[in-house]
Amino acid sequence: MMNATRGAHHSLRGRLLRFVLASILLAGLGLGITTYRGALRDADALFDLHLQQMAHTLRGSTMLGTTADGDYGEEGYDVFVQIWGPDGTQVFRSARAALPPQAVLGFSDATVDGTRYRVYSLQTPLQTVQIAQDMDARQSRARSLALRATLPLALMAPLLMLAVGWIITRSLAPVKRMQREVAGRADDDLSPLPEQGLPDEVRPLVRELNLLFRRVSGAFEAQKNFVADAAHELRSPLTALKLQAESLRRAGDEASREQATVRLQQGIDRSIRLVGQLLALARQETTTTPADDPRQSIDVETLVAEAIAAVLPQAQQRDIDVGLAASVPAQVKGQPAALHILLGNLLDNAVKYTPVNGRVDVSIASEADGTTVLRVEDSGPGIPEADRDRAFDRFYRAAGVEASGSGLGLAIVQAIAQRHGATVELAKSDRLGGLKVSVSFPAAAPAA
Repeated sequence: MMNATRGAHHSLRGRLLRFVLASILLAGLGLGITTYRGALRDADALFDLHLQQMAHTLRGSTMLGTTADGDYGEEGYDVFVQIWGPDGTQVFRSARAALPPQAVLGFSDATVDGTRYRVYSLQTPLQTVQIAQDMDARQSRARSLALRATLPLALMAPLLMLAVGWIITRSLAPVKRMQREVAGRADDDLSPLPEQGLPDEVRPLVRELNLLFRRVSGAFEAQKNFVADAAHELRSPLTALKLQAESLRRAGDEASREQATVRLQQGIDRSIRLVGQLLALARQETTTTPADDPRQSIDVETLVAEAIAAVLPQAQQRDIDVGLAASVPAQVKGQPAALHILLGNLLDNAVKYTPVNGRVDVSIASEADGTTVLRVEDSGPGIPEADRDRAFDRFYRAAGVEASGSGLGLAIVQAIAQRHGATVELAKSDRLGGLKVSVSFPAAAPAA
């Protein structure tokens, strides 16, 4: 398994070099072959033109009036000449040539005694000129010219490959520098990576890494706050539990023991609730969405009915009327478990701070822009306008309120609302006189 994983790794620099250098090599070979063949064709055409020009030159030569044997041509070209008079008498012939005895006007190919010739014949009223060139010598010279034409390309290809390799290495240097910087960081260093000097293809990756560092840093900070808050808030309940347990141990009669037992149970219940709220706050303050709790469409009226049913026993003990005052069909996108916690905390706070025989109303409204508003109103003392911003702080408790609590309810509500893109607003209830909490959920995006 380890070998398979190791084999799957590859170097971006290595891949770029292999692909680019292979492309240069293949392109160089293709261009070289094309250039070589083109040079051969050009040389062949040039030699034909040379034969034609020589024939036209010989047409006006002084040798055309006499019978003679001799050589004509340039060294390395092996050019041979035959000239006939108007009566068919041969007046000139190259000494070493064995050319065809009859001339075919224009260009032609001939083989004499195993030697191949390229022949050009020209006829005038006074003579016929036949000029030929040895094809082997001709092709050897053409190949030499073609090789000279492809030589610069053959020399440039390795230089181009070296230049491309250097450019790729230099272009990937910022990535290597970033890798060294990340590798050399301390475990707790989550500061953003610098984006200066990075290519456009790498900058989005570094930007996403910086966002990841920010989220991880926020998660670490939330953990630190949770530990600090838990240590601070659990100290008093645990001390109270210890004192109540000691009181139970010292109780001398049955009535005292019963009273001490009730107090101990109440203290345990408060501690359990505090720990539960601390854990809920720690979960909701994380910035990532849990994989096992995906967003889904939730019917708000069903959510409210379930939350009211959960808090109803507590409300009935104090003769508090809890119910759905107004409702419209509404759907929101969210995490059901988290929204149950949000509404449960709102109703729990409302019932806790509402006096006996009070009233708690829940309503669901829909705004013109598609916003869904969930409102919880009570007939309790409310929160003074000057303290409403502080009400979302952890462990905040309104002054002069007799009901006990951990002060985490609205902090949890705020954290869940932020994760769902919702806003929470505190105001005075005009109908009931107490606190009105409005949670506004944005309009759901239309299905694709």
